[in-house]
Amino acid sequence: MRYKELFTPVSIGKCQIKNRFSMAPMGPLGLSDSEGGWNQRGIDYYVERARGGAGLIITGVTFSDCKVETQSMPNCPNSTYNPVHFIRTSKEMTERVHAYGSKIFLMMSAGFGRVTIPTNLGDFPPVAPSPIPHRWLDKICRPLTVEEIHSIIKSFGDGAYNAKRAGFDGVEIHAVHEGYLLDQFATSMFNQRTDEYGGPLENRLRFAREVVREIKSRCGEDFPVSLRFGLKSMIKDWRDGALPGEEFAEKGRDIEEGLQAAKMLVSYGYDALDTDVGTYDSWWWPHPPMYQEKGLFRKYCHMVKEVVDVPVLCAGRMDDPDMALESLQNGDCDIINLGRPLLADPEYVNKLRAGKLDEIRPCISCQEGCMGRIQHYSMINCAVNPQAARERVTAYEPVLRPKKVMVVGGGVAGCEAARVLAIRGHKPEVFEKGPALGGNLLPGGAPSFKSDDLALARWYARQLQVLSVPVHLNTTITREDVLKGGYDAVIIATGSTPKVFSLGNDDKVYTASQVLLGERDCGGTTVVVGGGLVGCETALWLAQQGKKVTIVEALDKILQQNGPLCSANKEMLERLVPYNGVEIITSAKVTGYDGTSLKAETKDGTIEIPCDSVILAVGYKANDSLYHELEFDVPEIYLLGDARSVNNIMFAVWDAFEVANHI
Repeated sequence: MRYKELFTPVSIGKCQIKNRFSMAPMGPLGLSDSEGGWNQRGIDYYVERARGGAGLIITGVTFSDCKVETQSMPNCPNSTYNPVHFIRTSKEMTERVHAYGSKIFLMMSAGFGRVTIPTNLGDFPPVAPSPIPHRWLDKICRPLTVEEIHSIIKSFGDGAYNAKRAGFDGVEIHAVHEGYLLDQFATSMFNQRTDEYGGPLENRLRFAREVVREIKSRCGEDFPVSLRFGLKSMIKDWRDGALPGEEFAEKGRDIEEGLQAAKMLVSYGYDALDTDVGTYDSWWWPHPPMYQEKGLFRKYCHMVKEVVDVPVLCAGRMDDPDMALESLQNGDCDIINLGRPLLADPEYVNKLRAGKLDEIRPCISCQEGCMGRIQHYSMINCAVNPQAARERVTAYEPVLRPKKVMVVGGGVAGCEAARVLAIRGHKPEVFEKGPALGGNLLPGGAPSFKSDDLALARWYARQLQVLSVPVHLNTTITREDVLKGGYDAVIIATGSTPKVFSLGNDDKVYTASQVLLGERDCGGTTVVVGGGLVGCETALWLAQQGKKVTIVEALDKILQQNGPLCSANKEMLERLVPYNGVEIITSAKVTGYDGTSLKAETKDGTIEIPCDSVILAVGYKANDSLYHELEFDVPEIYLLGDARSVNNIMFAVWDAFEVANHI
């Protein structure tokens, strides 16, 4: 009953939504077919989130126009592709979504402009309002002609009309936010035009105004049209964004102009504002990593809500139900937008309604499976949920003959394997040498900004409890234990151990894991050897505690190895480390430590760094000895997780799921 207010109806225009949760729009990469419609994977993906309880589904972006940026996105609701096919595949999806009492909006875009994903650009020149630099490529964009603008506006009417025919309850326009094409027109930094689409704010918003008027004229005034809206750009300069708390001169849209724009956009006919801040020049804002605080858009949404009389949607790490409830009660927003949390657990809303908070699988904001894979491979997935956007092909396969399966290791891979085996009907049993489940999630989750790693460890422990999987902690397994256990199959998921080497005086040389777990005190001054992900996060965490930290990295740049796949995570961490006072020394090789100072060889000669301790963060090595002791004695044996190949959480989870779902 505590969260009952989150389950009260709300309306966008005349479209009533059953609760206060919407699925935030996320790029639908891999969810379309070659004819411009939805493939079965896309249909299953959205229907699963409706089945999970979301009151509103907002699809990932589709292009209303498929001429100006033909190669950018495959989904297209207008006549450039095949409108009958788009309507046919969409109708199957909307009918199934409606069966669960959910509503669904189609997101339509004018284009990406200067932020087009390079891999999707092909040979086509990037476009923009003016001849400005592309976000990623060393290219100058081609300005759109007035005729092209008019054709895009008409395409919105065509696309929305087909969306309405296909059963969509409304559309969301993408967007006067994040630096996409409509936002480039709305922002003076990007829009240097002197015609009717440039100059004062009213002219810069003309494109967005004509879009909503065209849609309303084709679909009727009662057809809901929401807008993805960015209140503030967070741009220091071209390709240079601001960090939280940083003082800077805004080069893009500031709050004062943003509030003025919000009022004007609503007066033009937009029925809701899906609000955030940031652009692709500062893209750790609209795509917040774990280094951003939860609910980071709340205060900005509150500002917008105070000046408009339409619903405001708020996303941005809003997976804490207490925060969501408080946001409604404080007047921050009207609807809670869940993006990545619904990738991690499509049943989030139903579990919350049923009071099963401890069974909600947490998003860890790693962006490895979502934004990272969108950026590099044009496909959306989830690191902690291998079934996201693969619901049908990864459906659990029930077993006819249950097997007794021994799982050695209670880290991510071992826990995921045991969970999947139990769901399918097998009888797994987990043996963990340590005092708790979680493996490398435990040291990884020590920094406050990584607390969701610990939440994931707790979730696994709870799942194994719910599924009645026997778990034996503080238990070291030998070859003899395995052979005498009478198991039908054995999974070895014994993880990895930190790499170490001697520096001479090693009394105060620790591994990052020892420091993160509180097993060793690094003192007030320390040197972290290794500038990969673990080293940088450890250094940042210690610096935030007021310690003087230096990173020594052998390569010419930090995060060159084992860095985050998603640029939002990587670029933010690269900036946060020096911003928090961490000194970075690259192209350096450590040679010794005498207990008071560390010696290192650089291209300029030998240096000495005074320090109370040295922390080694130079990688991990697979702990696979037990597997090799058993591989020819156990007929059905599998090696999973770091024990097979040291990697990130995503591949530990995915590999374990794949194997466990086919035993």
